Amino acid sequence: MTDVVRLESLYKTYDGGVTALDGVTASFPAGSFTAVMGPSGSGKSTLLQCAAGLDRPTGGRVFIDGTELTATKDTAMTKFRRTRVSFVFQDYNLLPSLTVEQNVVLPLRLAGRRADRHRVRETLDRLGLGDRLGELPERLSGGQRQRVAIARALVADPAVIFADEPTGALDLRSAREVLALLRSLQRTIIMVTHDPVAASYADSVLFLADGRLAGSLRAPTADAVAERLAHLGDRVGVAA
Repeated sequence: MTDVVRLESLYKTYDGGVTALDGVTASFPAGSFTAVMGPSGSGKSTLLQCAAGLDRPTGGRVFIDGTELTATKDTAMTKFRRTRVSFVFQDYNLLPSLTVEQNVVLPLRLAGRRADRHRVRETLDRLGLGDRLGELPERLSGGQRQRVAIARALVADPAVIFADEPTGALDLRSAREVLALLRSLQRTIIMVTHDPVAASYADSVLFLADGRLAGSLRAPTADAVAERLAHLGDRVGVAA
């Protein structure tokens, strides 16, 4: 399988000498769904930000769809992200004054791309929102708002979707529906989560501790993930 995202010897050091990433090398094949986990302060959020081009690493290289982001100037990187990278966040990031359909097409408009209305409506139909096109976000449940955010990520036809705690604000039922949806997309998805149950929906889990890779787990179960996290917490002296 082709690697859509590749990280090579990634380092990130902040002012004051704090090392958030310490030589991380990882690859994410096309169509894979990977959860990134670790104790608080392990570097998982920094990994997501550097991999997505939201932050620059101190050292190492990041490739997305064959393009080296770390060799790209800021303006070009922004343009690349708008066309090849999508995000799904915990708090949805929907504009309250825009309808469902308007929120979905907004990133395309900002990128100067023409929205294919048929594709937009087809995507919303697929996500169970075909009858909510003209609704404002305040009239939707949390799970429905997150599905709008996923639709917004999909219509840009990205190479990879980055998800940062996408079910953290949802009730259990809505969280399971959103996770099942993500798993069904057959897209390259990299998801940061603290929840072993959420991680069990992924194809594999990548574990971090002290900014370093601390193992991986394929075909994860919630129990196996929780056990691995407990050992990582013991290792770094932080509760998982």
